[in-house]
Amino acid sequence: MVDPHGDLGGHDCWIPLDSRAASTPDFVLTRTPDSSRFMNSTTESPSDAIATVRVIPGGPVCGSIRPPGSKSLTNRALLMAAFGRGTSQLEGALVSEDTHVMTDSLRKIGVEIESHDAGRTLVVTGVQSAPESDSPYDLYIANSGTTVRFLTAALSALGGNYVLSGVPRMHERPIGDLVDALSPVVDGRIEAVSEGGCPPVHIQTAGWAKHELSVAGSVSSQYLSGLMMAAPLASRRSNQPVTIRVVGELVSRPYVEMTADAMQVFGASVELQWPAAAQDDVLVQISGDYDAIGWSIEPDASAASYFWAAAAISGGDVTVNGLSRAATQGDVAFVDVLEMMGCQIEEGEDSIRVIATNLPGGQLRGVDVDMNAISDTVQTLAMVALFANSPTRVRGVAHNRFKETDRIGDLASELRKLGATIQEHDDGMTIHPLSEPAVSDESPVRLDTYHDHRMAMSFSLAGLRLGGIEIENPACTGKTYPNYWSDLEQLIGRAHHWTAE
Repeated sequence: MVDPHGDLGGHDCWIPLDSRAASTPDFVLTRTPDSSRFMNSTTESPSDAIATVRVIPGGPVCGSIRPPGSKSLTNRALLMAAFGRGTSQLEGALVSEDTHVMTDSLRKIGVEIESHDAGRTLVVTGVQSAPESDSPYDLYIANSGTTVRFLTAALSALGGNYVLSGVPRMHERPIGDLVDALSPVVDGRIEAVSEGGCPPVHIQTAGWAKHELSVAGSVSSQYLSGLMMAAPLASRRSNQPVTIRVVGELVSRPYVEMTADAMQVFGASVELQWPAAAQDDVLVQISGDYDAIGWSIEPDASAASYFWAAAAISGGDVTVNGLSRAATQGDVAFVDVLEMMGCQIEEGEDSIRVIATNLPGGQLRGVDVDMNAISDTVQTLAMVALFANSPTRVRGVAHNRFKETDRIGDLASELRKLGATIQEHDDGMTIHPLSEPAVSDESPVRLDTYHDHRMAMSFSLAGLRLGGIEIENPACTGKTYPNYWSDLEQLIGRAHHWTAE
């Protein structure tokens, strides 16, 4: 058995590597033990997956890697290019389930999108008016939160008749706050028809009739981002700026700042007015329209967190290329948490390196950290925290219960299968060091991913130190990172173990 708290200090690194597996035009990848096989996970439920995967423990993980393009930036850029004036070219786009459902939906309503370089380069010709149809456009958005929230806002402003629906879990994810924000301003009707204000969403409007609106920000920053990106479409009819007021707490502020930055790259004018006191409202004023541009999309910082964490967990040394602390994506701040835990961080002009070969005292430190701004990396941190020398308290992420799965309760349940002691809190969780693992090669444990890509990728990190971890439905990583498993194999220098069902 691998000692989960063995001294990691002083190990030499091995397997120097600059790894980036060739992307495939298919957007979801899984493999059987005897062959490589592609599978469209939008047609599969978690129980239908053809394999489980074990990541094999070994020595320190060392090397360099460039993750694929940012999902958050790709879907924002697609939306703005789709409704901009002229033809835009997007370089470094992510090829995944989430971006596929966005491009597919945009094509259905008449947006011309050409795909080159296996989908990593997209040429998008924008539309300026609503598509004409006697019946609603039926748009399938799988379990893509960005797609349903961004399109709900944008299509209500563009005008037209649409139904947005997805997988069963999507019909449990709240969108009522966004619909409530739009209902008073649309010229027509908009409704979330599932219990609790969840999709499917029915939209039939002639655009927005008003230019001042309010939205709650405590569940998802994507509501505000969607309204912000829709605002230039609403302004076309009246030449009036749009003012958005965020009532109450706003979660994940860096994603809103990312949206504002991207909108300004595309030519819109955005003024964010942050309150002096936390209890005061955020104001956003937007004017102008979207122009055609050429834009290079950064690698995905949320995906990068897994490779930085691999260095921390294994006592290794990993460089992620294509990102710096000046990146548009707030999740690059995950390295600051690793630094608090004892890792050394080195920043290059276009790279961030995490070094854990000489940890103080040979072990990671537990931390008490508010992760509201980087909530997509909570699962990543939870895996690192298992191998720290003291408990880790995660705060500020109550909204994580409403993502692809309950990323507090379900995460806690799976970690307990490994023998971990976990306390759930209203706003997060406490992860205690894993003193007596309940898993080994001789006593394997199967972990449920809940069809959540971040669950699967995070669980792979625990496998770097613990034998016997079987991860169900590995194909679910296709939502945002189809080549994750092959990229991880190349970085760690050893093959995973795949089992057929």
